[in-house]
Amino acid sequence: MTWKLLKFDEFDVRRLYEVLKLRVDVFVVEQNCAYPELDSYDEKSLHLMYIEEDEVVAYCRLIPDGDKYDKCSIGRVIIKQKARGTGMARKLMHRAIDEAENAWNVDTIKLSAQSHLQDFYGSIGFIKNSEEYDEDGIPHVDMIRKKVK
Repeated sequence: MTWKLLKFDEFDVRRLYEVLKLRVDVFVVEQNCAYPELDSYDEKSLHLMYIEEDEVVAYCRLIPDGDKYDKCSIGRVIIKQKARGTGMARKLMHRAIDEAENAWNVDTIKLSAQSHLQDFYGSIGFIKNSEEYDEDGIPHVDMIRKKVK
């Protein structure tokens, strides 16, 4: 069991394929949402994953300020189905926040949350800062988190 934080060019081909497949399996297939999963943000992002028995069970990507949004953001938050309900999402988000703050010395982190997950993200310090909107057929809200000083 280990945490890995990788830049795009640090992936080996097998691990990159595994992460991209997991993202497509969850965001495109499981959520029945046809959208361009492969975008222009992966190459500039940091990719955080939790690996258990050589399998990625939790993943998210951290995008630096000024790339997707004016603030650093966390996105593509995924917990493999077999690890859901174990507290792994909370562990992943706390680790992602720490990694973003350390890597880029940011004090604000943004995310685009599926609306039904507002309470979860709220419980780790994110505050809703937009009205609900449709993103690829799924209701979302923008949320931000200010660094605790």
